[in-house]
Amino acid sequence: MTSVDDPGRTAAPVDSPELRRTLGTLVTAQVFSGAGLAAGVTVGALLAEDMLGTTSLAGIPSALFTVGSAAAAITVGRISNRHGRRRGLAFGYGVGTLGSLAVVTAAALDSVPLLLVALLVYGAGTATNLQARYAGADLAAPSRRGRAVSTVLVATTFGAVVGPNLVSVMGDVAERLDIPRLAGPFLLAAAAYGTAGLVLLLRLRPDPLLLARALADAPGAAADAGVPGGDRPGAGWRVPRAVAVGASVMVITQLVMVAVMTMTPVHMKDHGHSVGATGVVIAAHIGAMYLPSPLTGVLVDRVGRRALAVAAGVTLLASGLLAAATPVGSVFGLAVALALLGLGWNLGLVSGTAIITDAVPLATRARTQGAVDLCIALAGAGGGIGSGLVVANASYGALAVAGGVIALAIVPIVAGSAAASGRSATAEPAVEAAPVVGVDLAPTAATDG
Repeated sequence: MTSVDDPGRTAAPVDSPELRRTLGTLVTAQVFSGAGLAAGVTVGALLAEDMLGTTSLAGIPSALFTVGSAAAAITVGRISNRHGRRRGLAFGYGVGTLGSLAVVTAAALDSVPLLLVALLVYGAGTATNLQARYAGADLAAPSRRGRAVSTVLVATTFGAVVGPNLVSVMGDVAERLDIPRLAGPFLLAAAAYGTAGLVLLLRLRPDPLLLARALADAPGAAADAGVPGGDRPGAGWRVPRAVAVGASVMVITQLVMVAVMTMTPVHMKDHGHSVGATGVVIAAHIGAMYLPSPLTGVLVDRVGRRALAVAAGVTLLASGLLAAATPVGSVFGLAVALALLGLGWNLGLVSGTAIITDAVPLATRARTQGAVDLCIALAGAGGGIGSGLVVANASYGALAVAGGVIALAIVPIVAGSAAASGRSATAEPAVEAAPVVGVDLAPTAATDG
């Protein structure tokens, strides 16, 4: 088993025009895609409950668009690995646009089968929104990867916070078009995802992944060992171990976040809260998912990947306990609990992404990242399906507490990796990336087709 090669050879200069242009383009696209992402989160469960006629199945939309996200993660990852990030990300947002329009059509026709298919397709936008963070890290030096990932993530905040607060406005638009009110936010999603895809297709040049490969092949490429302390690849990390740890952190945080987030709108509706109040809580949640990203990125780069991963588990536990203890009439209490839920997810995503990007060589980077995001999406699907069953048979409070307890599994996973790293002091050059949860990650040729 081999450890990773020094990742610094793939980095552009810290303030290179290429890196600045890449981050600027990604930020613009993420502002739009954040609004599309937030639309389904806010009303997806309510639309399903209305069309299916039961609360126990209200978690199905989240499950379906996370299953769709899983399929899209692999597809976008493979396209990116072969043809670059520009084509892969633009393709994903294009599919998400079609899914959004299909959801609107299903609601207008009151067709449950079409709704189920449409939600699967809509999930491509979610997967693409997440995979964009990897593009931000392609040209960044190891000591700045956390900050590069965070720059892309924080851009999502602007659209994601505005999106839920446009629920009522888009509902009015839907009614004027003689379609169900709850389908309105998906009109916003279609426009947002479509715009994001066009921005990337037209502006993401040079392609960051393909340029990183060219830099890695250039004579005299410089190395950068700036990752903090024991978190640095080569300081005890092994490729399969690092991929497993990074993936586990992100899988657990996604499972817990999706489960609790999915049932919060249903919980609020059952206790007499308006759609507008639900939008405020979800906006606080999504804002906390992305807004702390600049600080998270700095901490990941300076304090370490492992420390922030542990903080993610502890924060999610605090969120679950607060959500369970909050009186049903308190919008403020739920907003704080959901904000902590978003913050815990953010800490896990940024730290896990940095671990994965540090560990995987360029030949298989996009493909491996797609496989990891497949696992993340499947975890979200499980959380979405299970959340409705737990609430129907127990309570929302029970769901929240269970999520917090599950999140604590991150602590022994990270502690175990630290102990194993202490026993592995000798580093060897990496020759290939490791499989993740049985997914084939063999290298494929990268071309600029």
